[in-house]
Amino acid sequence: MILADKIIELRKKNGWSQEELAEKLDVSRQSISKWEGAQSVPDMNRIIAMSQIFGVSTDLLLKDELDLGQESWESSGEDYEPTRVITMEEANAFLDHKIFASGRVALGVLLCILSPVLLIVLSGAQELGALPLSEHQAVGLGLIALISMIGAAVAMFVTTGIKHSRFEYIEEEQIETAYGVSGLAKERRERYSGEHARLLTWGIVLCVMAVGPIFLSLLFFGEDNTLPHVLSVGIMLILIAAGVTMIVRTSIIWGGYMALLEEGDYSRKEKAESKKIGPLASVYWLAVTAGFLAWSFITNAWDRTWIVWPIAGVSFGIVAGIARMLRSKE
Repeated sequence: MILADKIIELRKKNGWSQEELAEKLDVSRQSISKWEGAQSVPDMNRIIAMSQIFGVSTDLLLKDELDLGQESWESSGEDYEPTRVITMEEANAFLDHKIFASGRVALGVLLCILSPVLLIVLSGAQELGALPLSEHQAVGLGLIALISMIGAAVAMFVTTGIKHSRFEYIEEEQIETAYGVSGLAKERRERYSGEHARLLTWGIVLCVMAVGPIFLSLLFFGEDNTLPHVLSVGIMLILIAAGVTMIVRTSIIWGGYMALLEEGDYSRKEKAESKKIGPLASVYWLAVTAGFLAWSFITNAWDRTWIVWPIAGVSFGIVAGIARMLRSKE
């Protein structure tokens, strides 16, 4: 096993990202990336520092004929869990699935956000006498569209989840990558990074600009002209749907690269934390979903209840942080 592969394996088994290892060695993340990609070799001072940090001998790091054994884990005191080796074929299949799943999940999210638009527009227009429909007809048509779109979205989520189940171990368990897999993931991530930045940027911009139509409606038509206000709410939801769809799609694809490289939210440390917080997350999001649906149907204020989701997303980060802090004190 060459030095590059040993650095990758030792870093991952300690649950460190490239940034964290770089900080410990007082080098740049780019240096770690080059070492792991076998593009350069660390000097002897760094080799000695790594042997101390990883708890292994310099011979074990430098001699290709020596593979990593129990020495590193007995010395470091880390809990060792058996890992599954990801082949090149598995890695390509996983990344291709992520691209496929990103489109399906993003479309499902799009349908969920757009589902109340027709109900809002038809109800508002009917109240103003702009449509030759009764109140029951307008609400009925809107509800049919809403339920149909949510049903289609749920079907997409379920079928995509079933197909994704064969790859869950990559995102949830400790893994090792066969020779060349890390390089493949880094190369594909690098090629995608430009599109990722564009989609993420435009997604955020559209979400921020979504309130613009409401302000313009108030500015040009005043508070008494209700029809433009109703239409502006529909346009707002369309802009939010487009922005969130971009963010969801690119985040899923980007997450696939991070999962294969065990970086960011998919580092071994984060995977261990996710297993502990998983039950809390399930209960939390079920409660949020139930609250959203109850509030929306009771008040029929679909133009306002969407605010539940961004608030819930921010709040979950706080809840998860508190849970981690309490667990660390136990």
